[in-house]
Amino acid sequence: MKSDNVFRDPAIGVRTITTRSAERRQPDRGRTRRSDLWALTVLLTGAFLSPLDYFIVNLALPAIQTGLGASSAELQLIVSVYTSAFAVFLVTGGRLGDLFGRKRIFMVGMAGFVIASALCAGASNGTTLVVGRMLQGGSAAVMVPQILATIRTLFPNDQQAKIMGLYGFVYGFASVAGQLGGGALITLRPFGLDWPSIFLINVPIGSLALLGAWRFVPETRPVSGAKIDGGGVLLLLLFLALIIYPMTQGREAGWPPWTFLAFAASVPVFLLFLRTESRLKQHGGDPLVDLDLFKNPVFSIGLILAFCFYCDSVFFLTYGIYLQNGLHWSPLEAGIAIFPFGMGSILGPLMSPGIVRRVGSHILTVGFAALTVGFASSGRALFYADEPNFLFSIGLLFAGMGHGMVLPSVVRIVIGEIEPAKAGLAAGVVTTMLQMGSAFGATAISGLFFSVLSNGTSPADYGRAYQAAIGVVSGLFVGCTGLSLLLARRQRRAPRL
Repeated sequence: MKSDNVFRDPAIGVRTITTRSAERRQPDRGRTRRSDLWALTVLLTGAFLSPLDYFIVNLALPAIQTGLGASSAELQLIVSVYTSAFAVFLVTGGRLGDLFGRKRIFMVGMAGFVIASALCAGASNGTTLVVGRMLQGGSAAVMVPQILATIRTLFPNDQQAKIMGLYGFVYGFASVAGQLGGGALITLRPFGLDWPSIFLINVPIGSLALLGAWRFVPETRPVSGAKIDGGGVLLLLLFLALIIYPMTQGREAGWPPWTFLAFAASVPVFLLFLRTESRLKQHGGDPLVDLDLFKNPVFSIGLILAFCFYCDSVFFLTYGIYLQNGLHWSPLEAGIAIFPFGMGSILGPLMSPGIVRRVGSHILTVGFAALTVGFASSGRALFYADEPNFLFSIGLLFAGMGHGMVLPSVVRIVIGEIEPAKAGLAAGVVTTMLQMGSAFGATAISGLFFSVLSNGTSPADYGRAYQAAIGVVSGLFVGCTGLSLLLARRQRRAPRL
């Protein structure tokens, strides 16, 4: 068996771990446990910033509109362009880390994120802020796959469940901090700033993470001198843009003809991408996406589960509208009302390692079952009350716990099926599927919410619309519970590619 090489890279002054085979590298004896903990802290800081910036902006939109005089279309873009850029560039970002070094690309992404955040804070009009948000999303897409791939490579298998549990905890905490912090910063106006403060907070945190990455995170990359697949990059970016952008903009725009033309055009582009990647592999090249990955049933089933799982994004959209438009709660009150779900999202990952020790890959079954019961209970509670009550809050707590269990587990299981040399690509693919599911939930499933609501204005009307949308999600998670049982059985037999 070949082992990994560890050597001193004079260009960056730190160890570089190169992967020669599909076997997990042996621990680097030159590194200490303390060094690994500092490296993990830096990586989890990057994992915190990306979702924080998604959630924190939502409650700041009214202040942004007042401060910049932004139009309704610009407000929509401020939210959607971040998600779109993030989803479109994830696979490419993951592959760049595999080819050129994950530490190096992580630092590039973090630096871009800090600069883009400063640009957003200093924006003098809506257009500049939209451009800054696009740069933020693209930078996050370059940064995030390196976090997951480095964790996959740096820590041994017996620590993966615990480490990914921490990853899920950080993500859940970021969602809570974003909801509550956004409302608090707008209300408190630190240093006399209102909405710019939600972007400026990224600058010192990101700068410290950059210094920490330079000092503590080891470089990991394959030894092969593979080159980036330029044709594959362009085709995949075009395909994802033709899917993601219409999904994020279509509903608000009333589904104009261009959205359906974009969806239709994505089919031949995707087929051309598959043909290009297959031919490149046949001729001994290094494709952007190795299609052999999808021969692993656990990897493929895991991607389906990832897509369906993040369809629960419809909850964040419909619950906020129900509270603010239906019940006329303030943004801060609405942010506090999501606290039971946020608490569950924090508790779920912390519970995951213990559950994994008992049930293994069935952690996904437990998580999807909790999501099903939790969301179904929240919808059921509105049959007996016009606004959220105790049963509703308990349902959100269970749903949050399920969310917190599934997120790190599905990522860990999918990436764990792939050799370390391709971990960045796998991280980019699974995160892209999560983002596509999020876009689908926020557009297609939320369409049912607005259809049921129609012209209704009473709290009961909004409650019925919420029940309809959350009922669809609950039914979807019933199917995911069954599919996760199949994944657990297949994982024991699936080959590692």
